[in-house]
Amino acid sequence: PAKRWPFWFTRMERSETQRAYQTGIRILGYRPRTRKAVVQRLERRYSSDAVRQAVARLEQSGYLNDADFARAWRRSREAHRPRSGFLIRRELEQRGVSREVAEEAVAGLDEEDSAYRAGLSRLRSLRAADWTTFRRRLGDYLRRRGFPIALTRSTVERLWRER
Repeated sequence: PAKRWPFWFTRMERSETQRAYQTGIRILGYRPRTRKAVVQRLERRYSSDAVRQAVARLEQSGYLNDADFARAWRRSREAHRPRSGFLIRRELEQRGVSREVAEEAVAGLDEEDSAYRAGLSRLRSLRAADWTTFRRRLGDYLRRRGFPIALTRSTVERLWRER
């Protein structure tokens, strides 16, 4: 049988690239992250050469994929905090996703439905408001979520009629 070494000895014996790879897997185990985020985290502790090799291995293993991250981000935004495609794309680019991948992720987004769902979430706080206050507050809310003016107006009018 193989000789069993103490825990601390085997940790010291592993290469820096292997340790960076294992750290990357642990980081990605908590939640999906972009390539840029993983590189930034790993560079705090490991050399740039070890980080480069570890990230390449993470990508080959399928643990790290910006396109998967972008699709998951879009699904999360659609389900929990609806935003416009423009704003989702900008958020993805700020997190290090390339413009092409971000464009692909938001392609086919139903902004009308997203604006409606975002407006519904705000409707309860505007029940007692008159038309002017309702239009201003809900319109401002939807504009901050990146929806165009025309879509904001039609959504505000639709929600006013339905309330």
